[in-house]
Amino acid sequence: MKFQADKSDAQTITGYGPGWIAVDRQNHETSLLVGSRGLLQAWGPERFEDLSAADFEVLANLEAEVIIFGSGSKNRFPPPAWLKPLMEKRVGLETMDTASACRTYNVLAGEGRNVIAALLQA
Repeated sequence: MKFQADKSDAQTITGYGPGWIAVDRQNHETSLLVGSRGLLQAWGPERFEDLSAADFEVLANLEAEVIIFGSGSKNRFPPPAWLKPLMEKRVGLETMDTASACRTYNVLAGEGRNVIAALLQA
């Protein structure tokens, strides 16, 4: 029996490495917001140390079911107080390193979920 993956209309993260993320085979060298419903834009903070509570308020207003936060080369968690806007809107947030976040985004987007990946480069 031959299995073939279902074709998803969601944009896909097709590669990543130090300092770059490819979405549908186009390389980007900034932190990104990537959404299964078409969102693709640079995200202000480049490093974990650049994050602020305002960055998570922006995420809360994106109308996503779940947000995958890629915290850079290692898994780091934002202060819980910064997540209040997400909790108030009942938006889930999963935190992991950026490489893991890219893979997880692809799985969820492929399932047709309304997911956004907020990906830091460093």
